[in-house]
Amino acid sequence: MQIVAPLAIGIGFGFVLQKGRLGHYDTIVNVFRFKDLRVLKFLMSALMVSMLGIQALRSLGLAEEVPVAHSYLVGNLLGGVLFGMGMAVAGFCPGTVAAGAGEGRLDYLIAGSFGLYAGAVLFGLAYPKLMPLLGNLANLGAITAAELFHVDAWLPVLLFWELGLLIFYLIERGPLRPR
Repeated sequence: MQIVAPLAIGIGFGFVLQKGRLGHYDTIVNVFRFKDLRVLKFLMSALMVSMLGIQALRSLGLAEEVPVAHSYLVGNLLGGVLFGMGMAVAGFCPGTVAAGAGEGRLDYLIAGSFGLYAGAVLFGLAYPKLMPLLGNLANLGAITAAELFHVDAWLPVLLFWELGLLIFYLIERGPLRPR
């Protein structure tokens, strides 16, 4: 019975993703061309709402502590660059591959699935040699931004909201506005 809620959320997320054309190749590639930034707006909105919701639930005592993974600064930066390059070149990300495959699109099902499996295999092969190296470079441990900077937990949420609103403004009215 515990699988029903996550499954329903996943189906709902996939539905919204496809209805907004956020899983389509041209939409993904045009993010990197600064022509269509609705994926960026969607992801920023999701991060902003979830940060606010989690912190509100924690402050009200309605949620237990949220588990925090170790932060490997160099590994996270290199992984983010590699992931971004792959996404820009392929026009896919794991979420859009699943959404497109669920829609029955063969390019997502075949090419996207191949990319997912190839990436997983390469990561699995490289992990034993890379992780000890990357894990020792700027390993911050299981720490939140608030703990790192010794500030109240609401401050990073507020700052992220301000950054998000600034990004939305720049996309809609400023220099990031798609032409």
